[in-house]
Amino acid sequence: SKIRKTISETLINSAVFGTGIAELLIEEVKEMSPATRPIMDGAMEAVGVEMRDRFIVKVKPILPQNFLIDPVATSIEDALGVAVDEFVPKHQVEMLIEQGVYRDIKLDTASADVDLEPDQDLTMYDDDKVRLTKYYGLVPRQMFEHAMAEELDEDEEVADLIEDEDDEDDEEKSAYVEAVVVIANGGQLLKVEENPYMMQDRPIVAFPWDVVPGRFWGRGVCEKGYNSQKALDTELRARIDALALTVHPMLAVDASRMPRGSKMEVRPGKTILTNGNPAEILQPFNFGQVNQITFNQAAELQKMVQMATGAIDAAGIPGSINGDATAAGISMSLGAIIKRHKRTLINFQESFLVPMIEKTAWRYMQFDPELYPVQDFKFVPTTSLGIIAQLLQTMDKQSPLYPLLLESIIDHMNVSNRDELIKTLKQASQPDPQAQQVQQQQAQMQMAQLQSQIEVFKAQAAESMARAQKYTTETELAEYEAMSD
Repeated sequence: SKIRKTISETLINSAVFGTGIAELLIEEVKEMSPATRPIMDGAMEAVGVEMRDRFIVKVKPILPQNFLIDPVATSIEDALGVAVDEFVPKHQVEMLIEQGVYRDIKLDTASADVDLEPDQDLTMYDDDKVRLTKYYGLVPRQMFEHAMAEELDEDEEVADLIEDEDDEDDEEKSAYVEAVVVIANGGQLLKVEENPYMMQDRPIVAFPWDVVPGRFWGRGVCEKGYNSQKALDTELRARIDALALTVHPMLAVDASRMPRGSKMEVRPGKTILTNGNPAEILQPFNFGQVNQITFNQAAELQKMVQMATGAIDAAGIPGSINGDATAAGISMSLGAIIKRHKRTLINFQESFLVPMIEKTAWRYMQFDPELYPVQDFKFVPTTSLGIIAQLLQTMDKQSPLYPLLLESIIDHMNVSNRDELIKTLKQASQPDPQAQQVQQQQAQMQMAQLQSQIEVFKAQAAESMARAQKYTTETELAEYEAMSD
């Protein structure tokens, strides 16, 4: 179903616009595969194609301008409802009408709307497209049953009977119905039905690139770097504008000493007539040079853009990322960057990846239970490979954790000889018996040498104590003899 491609596009939308949104679609497709079949009691084989029907779940990225949500909602589940409003090819809607998915109506021509187009710079075509609005959310029960009655071609008496029954059951029934409504060209009802999914969930998943407290819409890379980028553009534009005045010299002229009617212009080979010494009348000049401070300001503004957006390269933090710093310096420099990307990663997996996998599994269980047995699965994504790679850059290769982290990276790689690489890595990490024996002998020799040094130090200390005691005794004897005399 090309899930990786659609997730990549959703991530780009989230980084650019601030919020990544995707819709889960269910399609019944015919899988075709080349096959052979024995015929004539196995004497020959017929070559052909085998076909089988199956349900697949596709993930469709939605641009923010094509998505509508309750203005005060902070998530898909908390909103009154959400809607996908976009232009689709007309033949797709007509095919669904033929299959009985949509009501059999005559489609009108969609009016142009530049705001809904994915690219507003290209030429817009108004032919063979339909503005399709798909709403997933709560609908007032009275409106829902009235639309269902119209779809079933009920007459007014039956509709009135339904309304009377609703009046009697108001205390038991909820005022809203979780429904799916599809409208074409802003006013043609194509489909209305109660939520058909067994978990009663909405087939929309979304996540913010960076959370804005109290809002559904997030903040993207472009918005975070907007002010810094505008300042950088202003600086560069001012420098470029100054080049015209500083690079090309102009001519200052004493107008009182120029011939009357002379046309002042400078070009190669032109003769300029003056009433006097040309060195005194004509003088080339310019408006100075471009100030060198603008280069420093542009570099600082570029750092501000990188700090605001979280983008970093070899020139982003000189001396820290480009290899001139120690491992601890690199770790401290990358700490804030990793923290920011980790926050975005948590938003992605908690609000988008896990709900998308769960909803996809539920739909496969509901529509294809033979292939996907119904069971309560808990999905836990592991997305730490990038942080492990950055840890390797800041870790000494002699560290005992280095081969373990390297093994985890190889284990996630999609290579044919992965097992051989892991086996070789484990063998390389195991110590050589001969080298280990030599190391043990060296350790024993060092211990013996250290022990002998300790014994020498003890003997010297004992000798020093005996000598001190001797000196003390001689002093006492000398004092005693002096007192006796």
